[in-house]
Amino acid sequence: MRLRPDEEARLNSILAPIRSDLRVQKMKNYIQHGRITTFDHVESVTRLSFWINKRLHIGADDRVLTIGAFLHDYYLYDWHVTDDGHGLHGFSHSNTAKENAINDFGIGKRTQDVIESHMWPLNITKVPKSRAAWIVCIADKCVSTRETLLCR
Repeated sequence: MRLRPDEEARLNSILAPIRSDLRVQKMKNYIQHGRITTFDHVESVTRLSFWINKRLHIGADDRVLTIGAFLHDYYLYDWHVTDDGHGLHGFSHSNTAKENAINDFGIGKRTQDVIESHMWPLNITKVPKSRAAWIVCIADKCVSTRETLLCR
């Protein structure tokens, strides 16, 4: 899966201010799946989401899709440590990520919906409501499966 130079430029122009933020850089300190950091995971989900949207001509909003994909796991803790009061991570982290993204970046409602619904169907009541949300939900499942199976 390769992005064309113009797509790469568009993706980078949307993400540059967020990607370089010191709070976001903290995601490099946490493991997501196998040996993959949360930062690398969200990079992969973002790139796959962007690629799916462009190659399948789905027409989701580039900005909503890209920022939602990149911040979908912006929870900033080690989910493997179960005694830190994070509850059932699979059910709670999408809300934590959404709240962090609102507080740190002032994201809009459509981007909030992308983040909040990325764990569907585990969070059965958080059904994706937009093209961007569906793409990120699916891309996250694909990337997570690959990371879990191949990065042990």
